[in-house]
Amino acid sequence: MEKQKFYITTPIYYPSDKLHIGHTYCTVATDAMARYKRLTGCDVMFLTGTDEHGQKIQDKAKEAGVTPQQFVDGIVDGPRGVRDLWQLMNISNDRFIRTTDGYHVSAIQKIFKAMYDKGDIYKGKYVGKYCKPCESFWTESQLKDGKCPDCGREVQDAQEEAYFFRLSKYAQRVQDLLENTDFLEPRSRVHEMVNNFIKPGLEDLCVSRTSFSWGVPVDFDEGHVVYVWIDALFNYMTALGYQNEAHDDLERYWPADVHFVGKEIVRFHSIIWPAMLMSLDLPLPKKVYGHGWLLLDGGKMSKSKGNVVDPYLLAEKFGVDALRFFLLRTFPFGSDGNFSNELLIQTINVDLANDLGNLLSRTTAMAVKYFGGTLPEAKLADEAQDGELIALASGLRGRYEAQMEKFQFQNALAEVFKLIQRANKYIDETAPWVLGKDIAANGARLSQVLYNLLETTRICGVLLTPFMPESMEKLFAQLGSCCQSWESAAAWGSLSQTVTVTKGENLFPRIDLDKALAELEELQADAAQPAVEREPFMEDVDFETFSKSDFRVVKVKDCQPVKKSKKLLRFTLDDGSGTDRQILSGISMYYQPEELLGKTLVAIVNLPPRKMMGLESCGMLLSAVHQERGEERLNLLMLDDSIPAGAKLY
Repeated sequence: MEKQKFYITTPIYYPSDKLHIGHTYCTVATDAMARYKRLTGCDVMFLTGTDEHGQKIQDKAKEAGVTPQQFVDGIVDGPRGVRDLWQLMNISNDRFIRTTDGYHVSAIQKIFKAMYDKGDIYKGKYVGKYCKPCESFWTESQLKDGKCPDCGREVQDAQEEAYFFRLSKYAQRVQDLLENTDFLEPRSRVHEMVNNFIKPGLEDLCVSRTSFSWGVPVDFDEGHVVYVWIDALFNYMTALGYQNEAHDDLERYWPADVHFVGKEIVRFHSIIWPAMLMSLDLPLPKKVYGHGWLLLDGGKMSKSKGNVVDPYLLAEKFGVDALRFFLLRTFPFGSDGNFSNELLIQTINVDLANDLGNLLSRTTAMAVKYFGGTLPEAKLADEAQDGELIALASGLRGRYEAQMEKFQFQNALAEVFKLIQRANKYIDETAPWVLGKDIAANGARLSQVLYNLLETTRICGVLLTPFMPESMEKLFAQLGSCCQSWESAAAWGSLSQTVTVTKGENLFPRIDLDKALAELEELQADAAQPAVEREPFMEDVDFETFSKSDFRVVKVKDCQPVKKSKKLLRFTLDDGSGTDRQILSGISMYYQPEELLGKTLVAIVNLPPRKMMGLESCGMLLSAVHQERGEERLNLLMLDDSIPAGAKLY
C-alpha cells in the first residue's frame, strides 16, 4: 500500500543577522508536525529556507559594506546563521531553499512572464506608501495612525514605474475560498482577512520595483525586479520542481497539505498566494495555518525593537529538547503567547523534571533495586488498582492524534501529561517500596506494578518523540525497549514481559530558578553588547596641531568610478565656496556611485592636493572602518541633509 503523502512548509525566513526565539517557534512546530506524520507512516516532505531578495537586504548589505550576496551568504551559512540554528534545534527538514538559488530565479522569471502573457500582469505607475521592513505596499486609508498596519513602523512615500498583478480580478473567488472552506485557520483569521482587506476593495498589487536592484530581474524589461512576495511565495512550488529541472517532486507532493505561517504574513498567504495560483490555473494548497506571536514584555519580539531572546543561549543553558518542548507545551499554536525565562524554567521543572523525569527515574531505579533490572515473567494484576491507568494509557494515542491533526500541540501534550501525572499518582497508590520489603510474598504484584509503569512510560515516550527526539532516544535506552512504533503506542502490552531496564542519567535535572535567572540575565546582557574589534588609539597630538585640520560639510553633486581603477570613486562636491571640489576616495567596493548622489558628507579640505591615477584629489572624505565577522567594512560619515554645504565642524 502506497504511503500517504504529506507536504508541510514553514515560511522562508528573511535572513536577519540576529535570529531570535520567535524565528525558532514556527520551525519547531513544523518540525514536530513533520516528525509526527513520519511516525504515523506518512511520506513527508518538510520544506524551509530563506527569503533573500528585497530592498531591506540591499540596504543592510550596503550598511555592512558588502555585496547583497555576501551578506545573505554570511547570514545563511555563516557561524550562528540560519542553517546553524536549524541544526542546533534538531530541525529535520527534507529540503532547504534559498531564493537566490539559480533554479528558483529562472523559475520566477518564467512565472512572472506567464502571468504577464495571460494579461494578469500589466505595466503602470505606483504612487502610495511602502513599508520597507515588511516589504509591503499600502494605501493611505490602510495605514494605522499613519504607520504600517502590520508592524507599526514608519512608511515612506513611493512613486515609481511598476508592473501590477490584477489581484482585484480574483477578489470574489478568494473571498469564497476563505468564507466557505477550511483553507485558512484558525477561523478567527478569516474575519480579519475578509473584512479588513477584501470587502473594502481589493486593489491590484504592485509586483515589480525599479528603485533597487537586488531581486529577480524581469527578463523582458530591464531595470525592473520582481516584487519579493511573488519571489517568496512560489518557493513552495519551485522547491518541488515547478518551472525548473532541479527537482522532480511536484506531482508527488503538490498541493501542500499545510503552510505554517506567522499571523503577520497571513494576508500574503491567504489572499495574494491563492490569487496568483488561480491566475495560473494551479491547484491551491489545502490549508494555511496562521499561528500567533511570542510576545516579550507585551510586544512582538523584534530586532528593531531590541527585545529579542537568543535561542542559542537558552538551548545551551537548558537543552534543545527542553526548549522545543516549552515552545509547544506552553502556548496555544493559534494564539499569542507571553514568553519569559521564568515561565521556561518553571515548565521544565514541573513537567520535565517533576513529572516525566521523576516517573522514569523512580520506576527504573525500583526495577534495578528489586529485580536487578530484569522483571520476572510471572505477574499479578489487580483490576481495581490497575484498570484506570491501563485504560487511560490504551486510549492515549487516539486522543493525542485528534489534537495533532488539528495542530493543537499544546492539547496533545496535555493529554500525554495527564497520563504521566496519573502514573505518578499510581506509584503512591501501589506503594512499590512497601511491596519490596517482602519480595517472596509480593514479588509478582511488585513486578506487575513496575511493568505497568514502564509500559505507560514507553507509550508516552513514543508520543513525545516528535517534540523531544534526542531525549526520547535516551528514555528508550533506559527502558530497554525497541517498541517505538506508532502502532505500539495504541497496543497496551507491547513491552516485553521480561524487559531489562537500566538506571541512566537524569534526563531533566531540576533547575534552581533564582540562580538560573541571574545567570541568564548576565549572559543576555553580555550577548547584547558584543565585543567590537578596533584598532589601538594613536599617540596624542597637541590641540594646536589638531585645530589646523579644517572639517567641512560637503554635498555630493556627482560621483563616478575612476577608469582603470578597481577602488577609486571621483566625487564632485559642493563645499560652500562656489567652486566645485574634487576628491578621490578608494571606496568603490563599499558603495555604488549612484547611491551617494545628494548625500551630505564630511571632508578635510585643507590637505595638500595629490595626484591619483592622473587626477587631482583636493581633500579627504571621513569614514569609519571596522571588522565584522572577520571582514573589513566601511561607512562614510553622513550628516543630516539640512546642514548647509561649507558648514565648519568643531
